[in-house]
Amino acid sequence: MTTRILIADDQEDVRIGFRLILDSQPDMTVVGEAADGRAAVDLARHLRPDVVLADIRMPKLDGLEVTRLLAGETRVIVVTTFDLDEYVHTALRDGACGFLLKRSGPTLLIEAVRAAMAGDTLISPQVTVRLLARLRASAAPAAPAEALTERELEIVRLVAQGLTNAEIAAELFIGSGTVKTHVANVQRKLGAANRVGIAAWAWRSGAATGT
Repeated sequence: MTTRILIADDQEDVRIGFRLILDSQPDMTVVGEAADGRAAVDLARHLRPDVVLADIRMPKLDGLEVTRLLAGETRVIVVTTFDLDEYVHTALRDGACGFLLKRSGPTLLIEAVRAAMAGDTLISPQVTVRLLARLRASAAPAAPAEALTERELEIVRLVAQGLTNAEIAAELFIGSGTVKTHVANVQRKLGAANRVGIAAWAWRSGAATGT
């Protein structure tokens, strides 16, 4: 199936560049472009794309508000020049399926779209390293969680290491669909909004290192 994508960015050259990258993929097509946040929300609700790429700093509505409004309706990947922690945490808390820096390059952009379609959350490596460093240094205890099975704890440990569903499946010799089901069960038990929430719990609880 072809993944239908909407690009929301107030810079025309960025939209053109993203369109060229994504339309070059046999399984992706750009179905619309928006130069401001309000137009992005309206177009997304009209075109029903599979994925919305949203810049943060846009007129009328910023990308974080676009994420909040659309996250329950479609997959939103935030793609921005700015990697401020406030932006990262807000985007992921409000349901973003990825957080990419524009300097990350075309390969990561394509991987982020495919990850979102597979139920994964891809974050730029530069941002991930900083987030994990902060989690390791945090003294805050992990919130109580419903008991996880041994298999779910294995999944949690691998999610915390940044592996995708496909990579976890290969590591554990199980199907990707089975991994997706386990991840959904873990999110429910932990009350986590996404994979980053699972990783945060894992590092704070010691599950990330098996301690």
